[in-house]
Amino acid sequence: MSVAMKALLLVLAIAPLVTGVIILPQRQTVLAAKQAAEVDLLTGGKFRLGVGIGWNRVEYQALGQDFSTRGQRLEEQITLLRRLWTEQAVTFSGTFDQITGAGLAPMPVQRPIPVWVGAQSPPAYRRAGRLADGWFPQMAPGPQLDEARRIVAEAAAQAGRDPASLGMEGRLRWQQDRDKLAAAMRQWQDAGATHLSVNTMGAGLTTVDDHLGALTTAAEAARTVTG
Repeated sequence: MSVAMKALLLVLAIAPLVTGVIILPQRQTVLAAKQAAEVDLLTGGKFRLGVGIGWNRVEYQALGQDFSTRGQRLEEQITLLRRLWTEQAVTFSGTFDQITGAGLAPMPVQRPIPVWVGAQSPPAYRRAGRLADGWFPQMAPGPQLDEARRIVAEAAAQAGRDPASLGMEGRLRWQQDRDKLAAAMRQWQDAGATHLSVNTMGAGLTTVDDHLGALTTAAEAARTVTG
């Protein structure tokens, strides 16, 4: 086994596995639930599912799905996913999905698996506040993010949820200067992020070991921020 693979397995053993924003309305709900449950089992209950509605009408057309109802479908899907992850047998009659006495086997470790929502518009912010366990903002810290957070928190409160219970994952690009990387992380921390991802793509890294080394440096920078 290569050093890179050993390092990757070590990361998976101690840290959660998180998807990017999967365009869920383009997918069969029950199949997505089953796939997520299997990943959750493989990670020992350390999985987080990111979902969103997307923006590309051509993709929806090519996959035989309705672009105009994608927001409504996503909300129904989130409700159904959670039932499939927590109930042995589900009967469900929705606008988009119909199930009669069916369930997943085996069930996931987490019941339910955390669902995070990608959001870059007021309707999506409100959806995150009402339904999600956390959300992925699509902008950097600043006034736009502050306004987005206000909408998310307001929607959560109106739905009877504690806004402080929702996670927020910031994103930043890898840079070799550890001090600059730490400064960018601190900006996200000050903006209220509970989680942070570092993108090493497009940074001139050519091997798996290079990417893992960059992430190791990012983890060291994060420790200087969090203490």
